[in-house]
Amino acid sequence: MPNLPDVVLWSIPAFVLLTVVEMVSYRIRPDKDAAGYEAKDAATSLGMGLGSLFFDFLWKIPVLAVYTAVWELTPLRVPFLWWTVPLMLLAQDFCYYWQHRGHHVVRILWASHVVHHSSRRFNLTTALRQPWTGATAWPFYLPLIALGVHPAALAFCYSVNLVYQFWIHTERIHRLPRPVEYVFNTPSHHRVHHASQGGYLDRNYGGILILWDRAFGSFTAETERPVFGLTKNITTYNPLRVATHEYAAIARDVRAAAGWRERAGRVFRGPGWTPSATPATPAVTKERAA
Repeated sequence: MPNLPDVVLWSIPAFVLLTVVEMVSYRIRPDKDAAGYEAKDAATSLGMGLGSLFFDFLWKIPVLAVYTAVWELTPLRVPFLWWTVPLMLLAQDFCYYWQHRGHHVVRILWASHVVHHSSRRFNLTTALRQPWTGATAWPFYLPLIALGVHPAALAFCYSVNLVYQFWIHTERIHRLPRPVEYVFNTPSHHRVHHASQGGYLDRNYGGILILWDRAFGSFTAETERPVFGLTKNITTYNPLRVATHEYAAIARDVRAAAGWRERAGRVFRGPGWTPSATPATPAVTKERAA
């Protein structure tokens, strides 16, 4: 394996520059309908991002051990060449779609991912609002390791995907040309993903490509203006509470549960699941996110 660049580290100057440009754009040309910036919210997002760097470093130690063990056991090898890199990026993006979708429909996974949706603003600092329990993502990529993708190559592809998604967290870009909107995840598509309206909930899971959503029935185009945040918003800027509030809610619900079936449902069913929920009256994902 060649020495691969740290894509996220090299992108930090661009993150800072684009964030400053977006802030200045709101000063020069305000948009009364846009969520824009709020100092405490932006500071919380930055704090969550810095904290995630520290905790991700800790989580990567056991995850890397598992990935390395699986890679050593498989007889398959995918070389890191100019023509295999796009294929690995495509495969990683496909796995990311299912990872992302899984983190919306399984409550214990949502407890990690809810952090990213907890802001009622939608700007470039929102992209930095990352969970501190990101180790919940690693099982979704085990098939790539088993197929011979080197753990370092997977880390590179994951970083590219993460960096791509930074620029789509904005209200300053409206619609892009139709071919781009059809194939790629764009600010318009991602605004839908972060919205709390019923028709927008749990849609547009794609990372780089929106084609997966079109193929698997989870795509919704932006029509009405999104209302960002959760269906039950949190009222704290404390990073520790932002990182753990849904885990605390799960613990409360498990303690109050009437039996083991309900306890399991509170953990492994959807975030809005209740014992009385039926297929005819589904509970929406984000409903119990407060």
